[in-house]
Amino acid sequence: MRIRKCKTGRSIIQPFQNSSNEPAMDTTPHFPIYMDYSATNPCDQRVVDAMIPWLRQHFGNPASRSHAWGWEAEAAVEKARQQVADLVGADPREIVWTSGATESDNLALKGAAHFYQTKGKHIITVKTEHKAVLDTCRELERQGFAVTYLDVQEDGLINLDAFKAAIRPDTILASVMFVNNEIGVIQDIAAIGALCREKGIIFHVDAAQATGRVEFDLTQLPVDLMSLTAHKTYGPKGIGALFVRRKPRIRIEAQMHGGGHERGMRSGTLPTHQIVGMGEAYRIAKEEMAGENIRIQALHDRMLAGLKDVEQVFINGHLEKRVPHNLNMSFNYVEGESLMMGIKGLAVSSGSACTSASLEPSYVLRALGRSDELAHSSLRMTIGRWTTEEEIDYAVETIKVNVAKLRELSPLWDMYKEGIDISTIQWAAH
Repeated sequence: MRIRKCKTGRSIIQPFQNSSNEPAMDTTPHFPIYMDYSATNPCDQRVVDAMIPWLRQHFGNPASRSHAWGWEAEAAVEKARQQVADLVGADPREIVWTSGATESDNLALKGAAHFYQTKGKHIITVKTEHKAVLDTCRELERQGFAVTYLDVQEDGLINLDAFKAAIRPDTILASVMFVNNEIGVIQDIAAIGALCREKGIIFHVDAAQATGRVEFDLTQLPVDLMSLTAHKTYGPKGIGALFVRRKPRIRIEAQMHGGGHERGMRSGTLPTHQIVGMGEAYRIAKEEMAGENIRIQALHDRMLAGLKDVEQVFINGHLEKRVPHNLNMSFNYVEGESLMMGIKGLAVSSGSACTSASLEPSYVLRALGRSDELAHSSLRMTIGRWTTEEEIDYAVETIKVNVAKLRELSPLWDMYKEGIDISTIQWAAH
């Protein structure tokens, strides 16, 4: 994006303008440099172009079966449903439109828990899940369900033996995210799904951060329910989907009522333009993901090479079982909020966009065993389709300079350099 000055002198952020059919690849850094792709992605211009006609020229309601306006809208919705299914390896009849991954998580967990509660009321999930899963599980606990929240290992991955040990005779549902939104680690969904299939447990996966980044095929993957979203795959905000397996058939109880849309699983007028946008975004991802991941891996390696030699820096999450789009690092003896203020030219975060307004340390990093101090000193840098080498180089230099400046002001850094073990000091209370 670019910044221009308005008449009042204030800066206005403007997105990249791209009139062609290809993604913009302007290599000149523009400030602030966007490195928060795990929070959201800019819409690909091709997606925008596909959506616009459905706002004015083709405005029909896809549920209107009595005239051409409705017929063409319904055809567009079904084309997009096929495009989403093609990316994830599903039957289009298994794709249910929602408003995004949060609604999909709610529909999957509440819908399955309520439908199958006569078989049991125990659910398994993980402490590092997205809040959309964790908060939904808390709500189900209030409704009388029992939930086991599994710890993760220091690298952020689940111990399969611990998962197996958590299974009870009354376990009906498990939920594990594909790619963690804060640290980018990829869970072994195939192995976890196989355990669930063996025990007859419904398996839900939040794949919001996986589409367009990890190649998978739901005809081969033992997953029963999968949450999808558009805006993490260069599509519009406000639209998502839930994969609901047909063979073996999975049943869920509807959470929204009023019209019986989406085969009775999710009522509400379908936003044709957003659905078209999601379909186009997933079509592009299917065609370009392999080449794009190679380019982003090179950018990731370039950033890591530039930062890994900084003293007392820690990479959060498994070094190899992760998407290249994500690099989460903690800089010891640096106060996170001060570091964020010092690197204003970079749009990064210190955690999930859903919790970054909180001053509490990241619950994900705490689950990895990071101290509150290290969790507070973390930066999540996530890159994507329009990130350039020049932006990576600028980010590396900016972070290194600001980390060094802040450490010069830190008495704890001085003590560390003098060889004092700070963990053994008993601080006086005031």
